[in-house]
This record gives sequence, C-alpha cells and structure tokens, in this order.
Amino acid sequence: MAKKIGLGRGLDALIQDKKVTVPLPNAPAPDSSGITNVSIKKIKANPMQPRRMFRTEALNELVASIREHGILQPLLVRQKESDFELIAGERRLRAAAAAELMEVPVIVLDIGDQDALEIALIENLQRDDLNLMEEAEGYRELAEKFGLTQEEIAKRVGKARTSVANTLRLLDLPAPVKKLIESGQISAGHGKVLLSVEIDFEKELLAQRIVREGISVRALEKIVEKMKKPAKKPRAEKTDLPFDYIRNLSEKLHQHFGTAVHINSTKTLANGKKIKGSVQIDYYNNEDLTRVLEILGISSDDL
Repeated sequence: MAKKIGLGRGLDALIQDKKVTVPLPNAPAPDSSGITNVSIKKIKANPMQPRRMFRTEALNELVASIREHGILQPLLVRQKESDFELIAGERRLRAAAAAELMEVPVIVLDIGDQDALEIALIENLQRDDLNLMEEAEGYRELAEKFGLTQEEIAKRVGKARTSVANTLRLLDLPAPVKKLIESGQISAGHGKVLLSVEIDFEKELLAQRIVREGISVRALEKIVEKMKKPAKKPRAEKTDLPFDYIRNLSEKLHQHFGTAVHINSTKTLANGKKIKGSVQIDYYNNEDLTRVLEILGISSDDL
C-alpha cells in the first residue's frame, strides 16, 4: 500500500527548517540530507509518545526486514542534555534493538514539546499505526497541554473537526470499554452509541454483549433506543367504593359469618372500562364450610 502523503501540515512542513545540520557534541556530523548515526543506547523514549500498543507479529516482521535491509527511514529525535529523545520511529527503534543493531540513522530536530507531539501523532496517523484511543489521548494532550482548540488540532493533523471531536468523546467511556476499543474488539461506532447510555455499568454490560454476541452498530442503536423508552405507566383506575365503606362492610360480614371476609371493590379505568369486584369468605375445614353454607341458606344435603 502506498504511503499516505499530505496529511495535515505534513511531516515535511513540520520539520522544515528544524533540522540540526551542524555537528553535535554526542554524535557524528550529519550528511547533506541531515542524517546521522547515533548509538541506540543514547536514544530515550518519548514520554509523549501517543502509541502504546505494538503488535508482536508486525514487530517481528520489521526485525527480519531490518536484519536484511537495515533501517530505510531515519528516526526523528531531538537532543536532551547529553542524549537524544525519540520523536518518531519507536517501532523502528524497538526492532533495531531486537535485531541487535548498535546504531540507527536519525534526523535531529530543534523543536519544542508541541511540535514533537504533533510530529509523533502525524507520523503514526499516516502509517495507520494508532488505535482510536491512542489517537484520542494524543488529541487531548494537544488540547490540555498546549491549549489547542479542536479546530486547530484538526488543521494540524489533517482531519475534520467533527472527526477530532467524536474521537475525543470516546475518552468519556468507562475504562473497560475503552480497552475493548483499544484492542479492536468493538468499534468507534459502538463506542459512540454507548456514550448515549447514562449509566457507566450499563455501558460496560452492553460492551460485553457486543463482544460476546457480535452485535452490529445498527443493532446496538436499536437496543439502546429501546432502553431509553419510558416504562409503561400503570393504567389509571378508580375504586368504585370508598375504602372506609369496604372496611366497615368487611367487619360486619366477619361478624356475621364468624370468619374473615375479603372484599375487592369494582374499579373504573380511565377509558371507562369496568374491572369486576369480588367477595371471598374464608373457611378452615369441612365443618366450617357447612356452617358458612347454612348461614347462606344452603344445605349440604341439597348439593
């Protein structure tokens, strides 16, 4: 696949006039293109490196390529005291160390923290090396540490402002959900839908369902939409007899029959429909039933 070019300001624009072309105290003089070789041991990790995940298989392939052909594209570094800080090319640096190289080709830049982070972000974005959460963390770093607006970030990395905004919103997801996006188990589309769920625990449960059941983004939207629908309200109803009347009547029937009598009044729904009532007389054995029937004027001999 051809390498993407022209992303945002582009790496060429970012490093224009930033190359250090004079001999440095701790490195050989650069050649006409600004490339010099420095010891791997003198290159320190970039604390602002947006990329955190490195696929073992791809790294092993790069190690084999470096052993065969060497490093074809120099790393970008800047001088930090007596050593160098990596700006872009961490995967190449790791592979070079695994290939047991003693030195690597670098271009030394004279830049500040903001340009260093921008270059690291753009180089990784051009290579499709960042997952969405790493990309979001990089944008947040530019916003919080350097005060850039979403519009300014978008111009620098060659993305639409809405794309930057949507990516940044993923940082609001619970940590377990972000890890699933980071590992590629669920997509940014899933994450965007989950953001509309209010309770974090429900977001996590839904994310687990996505992985377990292979739920599509469209299907997830329907699930979330259904969750948001308010529960059906119980039907409005009105008891036809006052509570005190039922209580007094139940007491009189209790005295009359010598056992508990339960009365459920008829009810009228909001739409005018009637719900039937009931009268329940308790008895405790056959003799008690016979006694109740006799009070009602019914002889067991007639049954």
